[in-house]
Amino acid sequence: MDIASPNASAAPQPSAVDANPIVVALDVPKLVDAVALAEQLRGKVGWFKVGLELFAAHGPEAVTAIRPYGPIFLDVKLHDIPTTVERAASRLSELGIGLMTVHAGGGPAMVGAAVRGFGDGGRILGVTVLTSTSDEELAQLGTAPAEEQVPRLARLAVDAGAPGLVCAPRDVARVRAEVGAEVLLVTPGVRPAGSGDDDHARAATPAEAMAAGADLLVIGRPITRASDPGAAADAILATL
Repeated sequence: MDIASPNASAAPQPSAVDANPIVVALDVPKLVDAVALAEQLRGKVGWFKVGLELFAAHGPEAVTAIRPYGPIFLDVKLHDIPTTVERAASRLSELGIGLMTVHAGGGPAMVGAAVRGFGDGGRILGVTVLTSTSDEELAQLGTAPAEEQVPRLARLAVDAGAPGLVCAPRDVARVRAEVGAEVLLVTPGVRPAGSGDDDHARAATPAEAMAAGADLLVIGRPITRASDPGAAADAILATL
C-alpha cells in the first residue's frame, strides 16, 4: 500500500465535536495497517486516534499518513517541565492535529504551557486518571480514589486553560458536574456490551458513556480487530 496518500493535501480540518462521536484508536504497530484501517473507516467514525505505539514507531509520518482520512487525535500524554511541554506542543501543533493529550497530574503550570504551545488550531485534553488504574493502585500511589481524584484533576486542568478532558466512562457524570457543559469530555475504556473490558478498570458501553455526558468515545479493539471494522463501527453508532 502506498502510505504517502495522493490526497494528503486535502486533509479534513479538525472540528470540535462531530455528529459522529466515535474516535477509533489506531493502536497498531505498523503504519501500513493503520492506513488500511483508516481507509476502511473513513466516513464511519468521527476521529482517528494516533497513540504512543504508532507515533513511537513512525513519528510525525503517522499523523500525516492518517490525516487525509479524518481529523486526528494525538494521544501522547505529555508530562514534563512546563517549558519542555510548551515547546513540544508547539511543534506537534504544526502537524494539523485537532486534539492532543497531556497529563493533568503535571500541574497547572504544565497544562497552561501546553495550551499556550498548542495554540488555537486544536484542543488540549487534560488526562485525569488512566482508565487502567484501579482504586487499589491509586491507594498504592498515596492518591485518593478515582471518584475524588478525577474531578480534582479535571478542575485543575480546566482552570489552567484546558478546553477538554479525558476520563473513564464511569467518571464522566462527576466530571461533567464539576466542570460544566462547555468542556469537551473524551472517554476511553468504551466497550460494546459483551466485548469485555480488556485492560480498562472503569469501562462502560457506548450508550452508557454518552448518557453520562461524554462527547467523544474512544474505541479500539472492538472495531479494529473486528472481521469488518466498518460494520463494527456502524453497529456501535446505531446503539447511540
